[in-house]
Amino acid sequence: MKLKVWGARGSIPAPGPETMRYGGNTSCVELTLSDGSTLILDAGTGIRNLGLVLPRVERPIHILLTHLHLDHIQGLMFFAPAFRPESEIIIWGPASPEASLRDRIARYISAPLAPVEVRELPSLVSFRDAEPTEWRIGPARVLAQAVTHRGPTLGYRIEEGGTTLAYIPDHEPGLGAPLADLEDEWISGFELADGASMLVHDCQYTDQEYPSHIGWGHCPMSDALALARRVRAERLLLFHHDPMHSDEFLDTLSDDVALHWHDLGGSEGRVELATECREILFDAAGVATAEIGAPHRPGG
Repeated sequence: MKLKVWGARGSIPAPGPETMRYGGNTSCVELTLSDGSTLILDAGTGIRNLGLVLPRVERPIHILLTHLHLDHIQGLMFFAPAFRPESEIIIWGPASPEASLRDRIARYISAPLAPVEVRELPSLVSFRDAEPTEWRIGPARVLAQAVTHRGPTLGYRIEEGGTTLAYIPDHEPGLGAPLADLEDEWISGFELADGASMLVHDCQYTDQEYPSHIGWGHCPMSDALALARRVRAERLLLFHHDPMHSDEFLDTLSDDVALHWHDLGGSEGRVELATECREILFDAAGVATAEIGAPHRPGG
């Protein structure tokens, strides 16, 4: 399994000289499975750059949406394969009693917000509810579960061979309660992340910022680290950076992460802040065997 980050920013794109190192594009992570299948986790603005280099293949492209906030679907209208007649794209996302997944996405890909309608896309696009049961995509097993965030929101667990990726980019696991005071079954996302080779997790707020944002659906630094240690994740990729957090700010946060991670007993080199264009290749046992792009490791 290979992972590549195409967008790690949260809420709204934040391009500019202050965010060049960590990146300004919103949530998008590409997974390439052992058989060449492509899974795309969220369709924020990062999916545009991915679409420009994605090779033309006969197998379907699977896009797994955690939820339909704009920063997670804004790139769909600019995803090049969607405008190729030979492309087959399967979009998975949370069910809602309000309307179908197709109809909810069509509110964005339609006038006056877009120049074309979903029905006008030349590619073969289908929409499927990600039910809270396991299903298969190529050689991988996929599990979706509801997590704590505003609106219907999912986290995903993707397993292939000995590698398990847990992707929970918008998440407030304790909803203001200290995780140490909660039993495992009361912690949102615990089952998805349990024993993961890598946990990609929300870390939008510092501990100082979080008290004024309780209930907004995002995670403070200490909760992200505590959850990773609690579920025994092998590695942690801190994700969904606040648009107000500059590279300099995130460097300082990285130092704070290093201290807190050490205090929790975490091993050095097992946690980093997500960076655009970062690639990590896992072997069959879930061990990272190759990495491209300088990691922003705490203390590094």
